[in-house]
Amino acid sequence: MLKQKSSHNYNDLPSKQVEINGSQIHYVEQGEGDPILFLHGIPTWSYIWRNVVPPIARYGRCIAPDLIGMGQSDKPDIDYTIFDHIDYIEAFIEKLDLKNITLVMHGWGSLIGFHYASRHPDNVKGLAFLESHLRPVVEKDMVALPVRDRASVLDSSDGGKDVILNSNYYVNKVMPAGVIRKLSEEELIAYQEPFKLPGSTKPIWQYLQDLPISKQPSEVSDLIDNYSRFLQANDIPKLLLYAMPGFNTSIETVIWAKENLPNLAVIEIEDALHYAQESHPRELATAILDWYKTL
Repeated sequence: MLKQKSSHNYNDLPSKQVEINGSQIHYVEQGEGDPILFLHGIPTWSYIWRNVVPPIARYGRCIAPDLIGMGQSDKPDIDYTIFDHIDYIEAFIEKLDLKNITLVMHGWGSLIGFHYASRHPDNVKGLAFLESHLRPVVEKDMVALPVRDRASVLDSSDGGKDVILNSNYYVNKVMPAGVIRKLSEEELIAYQEPFKLPGSTKPIWQYLQDLPISKQPSEVSDLIDNYSRFLQANDIPKLLLYAMPGFNTSIETVIWAKENLPNLAVIEIEDALHYAQESHPRELATAILDWYKTL
């Protein structure tokens, strides 16, 4: 098991560890009340929520874990499929005995949160999501060109696997392209740090393999299809946050969501690309908080 512990501190958010399935899951926690669980995407970690959590923590118990293999969590010798992430986060929720949860989900984290909600609807207070995977992608033009590029340019036949597994290419090149501003040196170092050890980028490579951008059926597309049907049939309060141009959330997806998801609020964040937490954290926190107060 790789042990990559970051020494990076951010915004004095209390840092904690809990053992899940024999590995340590790192998380930050602030506030009291009903739990608000923040699920990050790939290749980020709880650090991405550092400017979003504090304002919201005045109204709830904000908890932001690092997915297994990500951030300051342990890196066991597993495959890091989306189903591995689902298992660890579900066990994390059980271990912390979280009840009446509001899930705030970004990118790949939305698969984990939406699947949890479909399995435990009575334990979910609300669902807030940005750049999420709301429905199966059966046509490549349902997502933006940068997303398609992730699945094609980094293909293993072109040496993509070697690039991902033996360098910090994804954090150094791909992630910054999803932020509207230039990341500071300190911020870039924080995102680079979890992937310094050889083999530590395995979760990123597996994510690229799991991306469901194809007409071909897969376990991941089936997973999305199943929870998408649930979302269309359940009236749990939902908040769709989007920015134009979105990477995962196109204007067509916004229209589809308005037409198909009950009890849905829709809020536009100004031009933010994929990582609104970095581009416009105050606006994002305010939007989530204004909606949360109505639950």
